[in-house]
Parts: sequence; C-alpha cells; structure tokens
Amino acid sequence: MSARILIVDDIAANRQLLRYKLEAHYYDIVEASSGPEALDILKTDKPDIILLDVMMPEMDGYTVCRRIKEDPETSYIPVVMVTALSERDERVKGLEAGAEDFLTKPVNELALLTRIKALIRFNTVTGELRDRQARGEHFGATDIPLAQLDRPATIVLVDANELSSARITRLLEKKSHKVINAFAPFFSDTAFETADAVILSSVKQPYDPLRLCAKFRMTPAFRSISVLMIAHERDSDLAFKALDLGATDVIFSPIDGQELLARITTQIRRKRYVDTLRQRVDRGLELAVIDPLTGLYNRRFMERQLDTVMASVRRDGTHFSIIMIDIDYFKSINDTHGHEAGDVVLSQFGDWLKSQVRGVDTVYRLGGEEFSILMPATTADQAFSVADRLRRAFEKTPMKLGVDEETISVTFSAGIASSNSKTIEADTVLKDADAALYSAKMKGRNRVIQKAA
Repeated sequence: MSARILIVDDIAANRQLLRYKLEAHYYDIVEASSGPEALDILKTDKPDIILLDVMMPEMDGYTVCRRIKEDPETSYIPVVMVTALSERDERVKGLEAGAEDFLTKPVNELALLTRIKALIRFNTVTGELRDRQARGEHFGATDIPLAQLDRPATIVLVDANELSSARITRLLEKKSHKVINAFAPFFSDTAFETADAVILSSVKQPYDPLRLCAKFRMTPAFRSISVLMIAHERDSDLAFKALDLGATDVIFSPIDGQELLARITTQIRRKRYVDTLRQRVDRGLELAVIDPLTGLYNRRFMERQLDTVMASVRRDGTHFSIIMIDIDYFKSINDTHGHEAGDVVLSQFGDWLKSQVRGVDTVYRLGGEEFSILMPATTADQAFSVADRLRRAFEKTPMKLGVDEETISVTFSAGIASSNSKTIEADTVLKDADAALYSAKMKGRNRVIQKAA
C-alpha cells in the first residue's frame, strides 16, 4: 500500500536519504526544509504521514508537531519524529508534543518501513471514516477535543512476569487507568471486550506474543483495540514483526515509566479517535433515516423498506398494505396552542401509533402531521380493520399539550392501499394510498378509506 509522506529536515542530505529509501518502495514524497515551510505546505497539501526532524533552526520539531496537532485540519496526520537524539527525555518530549513515534538517526530502514506500514493501516481506517462523515455532514475538519480522548481508560496487561506486571500496573493506576491483568495463555476473550488498549509483553513469556497479536487483528471485536508491544531492546526483529502483524506501537525494555505513559496515552487517543469517528458516522447514518422529533423512521427509509417488501411480493405473491394517516385539523392545534404544543402532540401520536401495531409493522413520519404504517403479509381488509380500530381508539385518547395537565381530543383520517401483484410498482401503491387518504379528508375526516391497488 502506498502513501504520501512529507519529509521535514533542514539538511538536504538527510531528506535525500529518506527520499531514496521511501521512493524505492513507491511512496510519494514531499519535502520541506524548515518548520514554517512544512506548515505552509499543510495548508494546501495533506500528506498521509509526516517525518519530522527535531533539531532545526527557526522552529524546532517539537513546536512544529504541537502546531500540527493543535490544528483540526491536520491533527489527525501521524507524525514520526526523526532525530540524532536518543535520550529518554527527548523521546518523551516528542510523544507528549503529539508525535505518534520516534526514530533515531541513522534511521534503520526496516524500522522506518515497518512503522510507516503500521501508520498507513491506521490512516486507512480514519481516512475512510472522515470521508464518510464529511459526505454526510458537509464539513471536512474533524475537531475532537483532547478532553474527550484523555479520560481514564481500561487497559489489559498481558504479562506473566509478576514483578514487571506489578510495576506497570502501579504506573497506570497512578494516572487513574483501570488495569485488567490477563496472564496468557489462560485469559478469556471477555477480558478484552471493554479495553481501550492492550499492553502485551514479549519478554520471557510462556506464550507466543506474535500469535496473540495476530489474534487481535483477526478477531473483528478486537480490531480497534490499540496494542502496545513490549520487546527486549535486543529483539528488534520481533518488534518489527509485531508491527507488521498489527501491533500499533512498540516500547523496548528495560521500560522507562514516563515513556510508557506517553506511548499508552497516544494509543488510547488513537483508539478513541477512531471510535468517535465511527460513532459520528453511525449517528449521521441514523439521522439520515430517523425523524428527530418522533424518533420514527422517515420517508426515505420507508421507500427503502418498501423496495424490500416489493421484492418479497414479486418472489412469493404475498399481500402487503400501506396505511397513510393524517392528523385532522392539525393547523388549528398550532394556531391555538402554539407550535411547541403541536410538536408535543406529534411526538405522542408517533409513540402511540408504534405501541398499537405488530412487531412486523413499521410506523413512519413522512413529514408535518402525515404518518404511515407499512404492513407486510396483510390484505386490504385486514389493514382496514386495523386502521379503523386505531381511528376509534385514538379519538378517545387525550393528547397532552405540554408538561401540565391540559389535554385535547384529536382525530385522524386514513387511506389504505394494498397489493399482491408481481408487476405493480411501489410508486403506484403509494399514490393509491395517498388518493384514499385525500378521499377520507374530503368526505369529512375522522374516517378510513380503502383503495385496492
């Protein structure tokens, strides 16, 4: 899989070396010789990954990274710090500035390519979710506050070494994280169901950490969990294999506590960022088919459902019916009691209708005071019986106008269309039901008219 990568380094030779390594693997490369130049590029060009040198004149890499992460338009882009500095404090400083990872010069090519591949997997998921959200909500920037991502997390620790496990647990609990200790190979899958992140040790363990890492990525319920692998500093091959199999980060032992906390914070944020995007997309899809006032499905969803019912009719020749309903003299409710009271009546009516029909029937709000009921496997006579029963029951059901005790009596008119024809079109049935409803209103309202399609 390819990607567009921005290399930011004030030394041309360093940029050329990284470009050579990455272009050999068909990555598309953009270069910037300073922090300000990189920020200018990001105004118009959004790369998939940024490789950012730390030691630069005018503006160092930490400042550039913070600027990138503070801007909603670029905060989602993974940043890998690249520097000759190898001290723990420098790594922690980079991670706390928002960097996803830290590579030390001279850059190991295998480490570079493996890290990039892991970040591309993350980008593939988040990129698709951001695009879907933007299409559904008509805006591009996805501003998710850190406070939403940085609340205490549930972390599963898989480490059979009691001493290291106890130390890691103490570190995490000081930050108010909940730690679940799961000693492989005896852990249950249920231990991971509520996890935000997994810390998986590969140092002197009685299990195969790579197999367990692969299991997370093969199990749909666990794919979104961030996995931080602990590997011995002399076992870089295992670390790279872990990243290749789906681990989201690696930390080498002996572990520095501050670096562990910085890395796990980054992993939790990434997992919650993806979860929040998914929730927004799901909510957007829900809003596309749900009427916000009544919570009923809308006309768009009814038309989709009707296509499904029509396919069943064409296949099996079964009956189906549609009841179109219009609340009588609804305008007078708004004029007399106000639109807020009218909304209360509409919401109550939707709830009441839903409570009166079968589980296989679906109630929709089509707009204004117009509702419908789609009834599969129902003849016209059966639908008429249901509609008339509802009509008679509803005129005896008082509707509240608000939080006080004031109520009014309301009626409705209904039109019914039904068919079991394998050739009839859905639009024809809808038009017939609308015509029957119009006839019911013209004949005095508070009545049901049946029209066979």
